Formats: sequence, C-alpha cells, structure tokens
Amino acid sequence: MSHSIHRVASFEPVGSYTLRVHFEDGTEQTIDFEPILEGEIFAPLRDPELFRQVRIDPEVQTLVWPNGADFDPATLYDWPRAGKRLAALARRWALPASGRTSAA
Repeated sequence: MSHSIHRVASFEPVGSYTLRVHFEDGTEQTIDFEPILEGEIFAPLRDPELFRQVRIDPEVQTLVWPNGADFDPATLYDWPRAGKRLAALARRWALPASGRTSAA
C-alpha cells in the first residue's frame, strides 16, 4: 500500500481566511480556514494580521504560522473531505469548558 506525500509549492490569499494552495503535482485547493479557527492553536488565527503571516515551511513544505499552527500537507490536499471533519472537531473545540461533557 502506498501513501501519497504532498508538498505545498505556493499559495495566494483570496479572502480574509481563504488561501488558494498550489501543490507540487500542479493541483490546487481553495481553502476557507474560517470554520476551523477555534481552539488553543487555531483560534488566534482569527486575528487577520496573524493569519496573513502564513508561510511555507521549507523543511516539511506545508503552511505554518508564527504561533505554531500548521497543517499536514495531505490534509490540505484532501481539504474537501478533511476540512469537513476538521470543522466538526472545531465546533467541539469552541465549546466553553462548562459545556463539555466528561467521558468518565
């Protein structure tokens, strides 16, 4: 079984929290990150100034932000499916601590 490895080649902003991401194989995804900007790592990216500081990490070739937020390039590549799952998780990250239920 083979696992495809993807690399972000470039990106361009196309909206407040939306980037068009180009991959090494010539494909691209237009990704609206706003639905997943929740929780300790991703919520700070709601600050437009911080969001605009996105860069491509030269070692792992994915999108990274100065606060440590990043995404696996395979997740970015498969955003139509992966983004929906992340948005569902982000809704849970956004719950106040008192609204969370214990698994115990």
